[in-house]
Amino acid sequence: MSRDEARAIRDVELEKDRARYGLLAVVLSNLAIAGVAVFGVWRLDGDRAVIVGVLTAAFTAVSGMTTAYLGIKAVSNTARSIALGDRPAARHEQPPTAP
Repeated sequence: MSRDEARAIRDVELEKDRARYGLLAVVLSNLAIAGVAVFGVWRLDGDRAVIVGVLTAAFTAVSGMTTAYLGIKAVSNTARSIALGDRPAARHEQPPTAP
């Protein structure tokens, strides 16, 4: 195995670890937010106006956290593929020349 192949394998494994732990952090954060929201609603004893505010804030936090992670991950993947030159094969082909 050459040095380039070993480095490519390490890079792929590093990307998998980053994706795995990033997703784990988002899921755990979302569970923590949901837990705090449920506890807050339980402790409010039926005050509907405040419950709506708590649930709205929790939903906003969860959706913001998830959207930010997915957006950053997509941009990171795109930038990495551009930097490494992983473009579709169709772009590398030259148009046929006229005789």
